[in-house]
Amino acid sequence: MNNDYEYVPKNSFTRWLDTRLPILRFTNEHILQFPTPKNLNYFWTFGFILTFFLITQIITGVILAMHYAPNSLLAFDSIEHIMRDVNYGWLIRYAHSNGSSMFFLAVYIHMFRGLYYGSYKEPREVLWILGCIIYFLMIVTAFMGYVLPWGQMSYWAATVIINLVGTLPIIGDSLTQLLLGGFAVDNPTLNRFFSLHYLIPFIIFGLVFLHIWALHVPGNNNPTGVSIQGKQDTVAFHPYYTVKDFFAYIVFLLLFCYFIFYNPNALGHPDNYIEADPMLTPAHIVPEWYLLPFYAILRAVPDKLFGVLLMFGSIVVLFFLPWLDTMKVRSARYRPFYKMFFFIFVLDCLLLGYLGAQVPEGIYLLLSRVSTFYYFAFFILIMPALSRLEKPNPMPIGISNPAIDQNARLD
Repeated sequence: MNNDYEYVPKNSFTRWLDTRLPILRFTNEHILQFPTPKNLNYFWTFGFILTFFLITQIITGVILAMHYAPNSLLAFDSIEHIMRDVNYGWLIRYAHSNGSSMFFLAVYIHMFRGLYYGSYKEPREVLWILGCIIYFLMIVTAFMGYVLPWGQMSYWAATVIINLVGTLPIIGDSLTQLLLGGFAVDNPTLNRFFSLHYLIPFIIFGLVFLHIWALHVPGNNNPTGVSIQGKQDTVAFHPYYTVKDFFAYIVFLLLFCYFIFYNPNALGHPDNYIEADPMLTPAHIVPEWYLLPFYAILRAVPDKLFGVLLMFGSIVVLFFLPWLDTMKVRSARYRPFYKMFFFIFVLDCLLLGYLGAQVPEGIYLLLSRVSTFYYFAFFILIMPALSRLEKPNPMPIGISNPAIDQNARLD
């Protein structure tokens, strides 16, 4: 830590507190005055946005749990009770349901930014892996929350996914019995999903602290990907980035408020306003929009087990990114071929999301298979190949020095 950013207690109370609980020192040195690269763009504000949305989801979730009845005979009616009878219940419920969509939108932008600027590379491997764990737990939490309204889409989505989990070798049967709690999706299943949906966000909150800790060890990456050369390359996090982050958060909040107040059901499925009926299967079972790419990968192959393995593999492969892409140059700004393949990858993910909402037949099935192939090829084939073959463009010496140096520091 640079001495210019060192915390100095200003009065007797803060000196007394600093010797017993140095929380003000920690806040000052690791948050307010933390040396931050001065060239970070608005894509770096999404970590701040995600933290606020996680807190929002936890607060609204705790309030909803006070009125929700995790019982297969009462769950659907308890949601209607929240919407109609609880003071501002409609607002809390819409904030929670649309908040999950905003949360995933922000995390996808956050992850694509990491892919583009190489934020997963040495020495930030642990930071990336912790982020992947958080992402996986987000998916699990979101899916379990999707089941809780006990509507038609909730019930049948749970039925489909649990049956697919049962195809996994060795652990499939045990995991299915654990989730079901019986012979079919019913009251024990709902209780288990509610308990885990309530618990996992607090685990995510703890992992976020580890994620931030892991960030503060090597410090922030930056758009150029070169290392900080000295004080001239940094500014204190406050007020420079707190103001910038709050501005970005307010802009993102406006989008959030649009969905809450003007179009609250746009991101949901109308079948979920029909109470769950085990005797009536919906015409087309789909998950929430942010899980559609994985659903497309799942249905891209005719073999059920292979589809499940591909679906989980699409997440597992992210954990190995630091070792698949060994190019020393981090930022795609200086990697023209990687930049081209990266933007194709982004379009591929968007296409997978679209295909996940379509019936898996004809041209949609063909496109799903092609898109799934490119998804895995990007990580397993293209990244390693470019690491060895691509010749990057010249890079600047440092953040404050635009002079070109082929041997710019990358550690």
